[in-house]
Amino acid sequence: MQVTETSAEGLKRVYAAKAPAVEIENKIDEKIQTVRKDFTMKGFRKGKAPLTLLKKMFGKSVMGEVMQELVDDALRAHFEESGHRPTAQPDVKIVNEDFKEGDDLDVEFSYEMMPEIPEVDFAAISLQRLVVEPDETAITETLEKLAADATSFEEKEGAAEDADQVVIDFVGKVDGEAFEGGSAEDFPLTLGSGQFIPGFEEQLVGLKVGDEKAVEVTFPAEYGAENLAGKDAVFDVNVKEVRAPKASEIDDELAKKYGAEDLDALKTQISDRLSEEYRGAARALTKRELLDKLNEAVSFDLPATMVEPEAKAIAHQLWHDENPDVDPSDHSHQEIEPTQEHDDLAVRRVKLGLLLADVGRVNEIDVTDAELNTAIMQQARQYPGQEKAFFDYIRNTPQAMQSVRAPLFEDKVIDYVFELAAVTEKNVSADDLKAALEELDKDDE
Repeated sequence: MQVTETSAEGLKRVYAAKAPAVEIENKIDEKIQTVRKDFTMKGFRKGKAPLTLLKKMFGKSVMGEVMQELVDDALRAHFEESGHRPTAQPDVKIVNEDFKEGDDLDVEFSYEMMPEIPEVDFAAISLQRLVVEPDETAITETLEKLAADATSFEEKEGAAEDADQVVIDFVGKVDGEAFEGGSAEDFPLTLGSGQFIPGFEEQLVGLKVGDEKAVEVTFPAEYGAENLAGKDAVFDVNVKEVRAPKASEIDDELAKKYGAEDLDALKTQISDRLSEEYRGAARALTKRELLDKLNEAVSFDLPATMVEPEAKAIAHQLWHDENPDVDPSDHSHQEIEPTQEHDDLAVRRVKLGLLLADVGRVNEIDVTDAELNTAIMQQARQYPGQEKAFFDYIRNTPQAMQSVRAPLFEDKVIDYVFELAAVTEKNVSADDLKAALEELDKDDE
């Protein structure tokens, strides 16, 4: 096909392509001859059926195949010659809609192409990395939290107080009838934990072993079980034990509860974990600084076919963030029109996404299968007993695989740029790091 450019506006390109009738006819004949070799028609030897009859029988279907092949070949040759990379499948339409056998085929195809990404001198970019070393105060605070989480209970005399644990039997009734799931025996309940519906635990404060009480409560209107939502209920409660909390000592025994050999080993584990958390938080800050500087320093044309859908996706997501009661997959609500703020954010995301993708492409940065498998397995641990099913689903679902691959690829590109940039380190306190993260969160609101 002969291809001629008819319009070039920014990244948009429109081309006219023509396939002469004789070229179409020759290709049709070639295909008919291929069919003829193995075709048997009554009254003729195999492979000797008349071409005119075969054309009547297969002409229309062969014509469609030929037209598709001509267009595909023309597009392939065009992209190889021009070097253009379309942002999406080109829009192709037949110009002479009344096309019939013996006519030239006139086709128009259009697309937006990927922009030329300017080269960036990453060595000229100055970045700061905050460094925080875990101190004794942070380690002690973590130990105290672990000790609190490891709190045990011991039997006590007298009335139950807030934070005590009571062991109870209870039967719940609505309108005098016991309901499914409303009864239990020897149930340990920590008062003030909020484990039961509002108003229940408070009524057990002051009870002693052997006491019985009819606890009157009202199920919340949004309670999960529709048959109970908003209903008044009475729970007949029998107190069998009262236990007082016993704080765990920060010692070797506490360490063993958390799988460490002794207290020193536990402190080392805590220090290592805090260091990892600090490094991750500091990296997020440095990454944001890098992206901000790249966004300011780099400018190039952006494809509208990428920016507009991104702006709509951002507007839709933010609307759902403000309306959490609506299922994010529910698109039956009114169309959410992007604002200028959404458009600006979309421009930033698309620009940086294209830039990082180009850096990765040019420098042959890729995500290995081993890295993918490790990331998938880490996510699979969130579904105990279903790890293999989750793993297989991700591996066999292209969209899900891309959702795992994309952040891994971005992180590898970012790390590559960090190696080239001028990164200076600054020692700060954990409070300074926390304040910087809070400031970052404010900027994102």
